[in-house]
Amino acid sequence: MTRFRRTATAAAALAFTAAATAVLGFAGPASAHVTVNPKEAAQGGYARVAFRVPNESDTASTNKIEVTLPENAPVGSVSTMPVPGWTVATEKRKVDPPIEVHGSQLTEAISKITWTATGDAAVKPGQFQEFPVSMGPLPKVDSMVFKVLQTYSDGEISRWIDPPTPGAEEPEHPAPVLTLAAAAAPAGSAPASAAAVSSPDDDDDDDGNGLAVGLGVAGLVAGLAGLVLGGLAFSRTRREPVTTS
Repeated sequence: MTRFRRTATAAAALAFTAAATAVLGFAGPASAHVTVNPKEAAQGGYARVAFRVPNESDTASTNKIEVTLPENAPVGSVSTMPVPGWTVATEKRKVDPPIEVHGSQLTEAISKITWTATGDAAVKPGQFQEFPVSMGPLPKVDSMVFKVLQTYSDGEISRWIDPPTPGAEEPEHPAPVLTLAAAAAPAGSAPASAAAVSSPDDDDDDDGNGLAVGLGVAGLVAGLAGLVLGGLAFSRTRREPVTTS
């Protein structure tokens, strides 16, 4: 009986371990995809973002990263920050209508950025690397979806290219997404309604109304004083004796 219980307990433990391993095994890699940081920026401004690339392989290193910028949201100015041990190359495409940057009309925009590791600079198992980019003016769209290809030293390629779907679960290979918020109003600016309240015409009306109110109060005080004086005079005449001739 004791041996039977031990066998059943061991079998149950093995089954639980296998199930947990299967669940965790599938859940682990999905949480280590390529992301863009920070995840939010303002429309019309410039932003410094970094593509954060974790290495998911246990045996190979990441030696190449390709980031494709969205076609529906071109950016006029794109510059990269040097990453030690990595070379960078960019590709351009024609844009129509042109992009206005500081008064100039640009007919081309960066469409792709490629980083390639040299020497021993590849991202090794258990490590991650960030690839900073400065870009702007950011387009007036709700978000920018970047498609990323991650190449490993053994030839494997992870394709982080699936755009998010509102209301749905995260896709298996999600693309990095930069959310763009509407630009805030300049500091010190006032709404048109507030400015209208302080217009010169309104100030003149306020002065006229104040003068009318002041004159009305003065008249009321004078009337009350006359009424009091009249009452006193009437009372005095009643107390004095009437003389007859």
